[in-house]
Amino acid sequence: MRAIIFFCVITVALLLAIFLLLRSRKLKEKYAILWALVGVACLVLVAFPSLLGTVAHFVGIQVGSNLLFTLAILLLLGVCLHLSLEVSSQEDKIRRLAEEAAILRADLERRVAPSSPASEPQETDPPA
Repeated sequence: MRAIIFFCVITVALLLAIFLLLRSRKLKEKYAILWALVGVACLVLVAFPSLLGTVAHFVGIQVGSNLLFTLAILLLLGVCLHLSLEVSSQEDKIRRLAEEAAILRADLERRVAPSSPASEPQETDPPA
């Protein structure tokens, strides 16, 4: 019974942390939904421990903890894939912004730079 209470407190603390991070805008909504689902799933598994064994038996896995580890690994793989996609997208945006900034800087330098002496019109002596 103590273990159930302990893990319930841990899971509620996880859900509270997710809510506080979301509220302070340190965590985006699209990530908070995923972690909130994980927290709710943990809360359900803590509240009904026999559910994991029942689902494992239904799927054909001998031990419920093996199902839990398999689901955790799949979740982590999914999170890694999603974050890799986000990093790739951000790299493309950063490259595009750097190129635009370089073009704007070159254009500004071309407009602001003083004209060189070779390009200034030469004064000629009036014919005598």
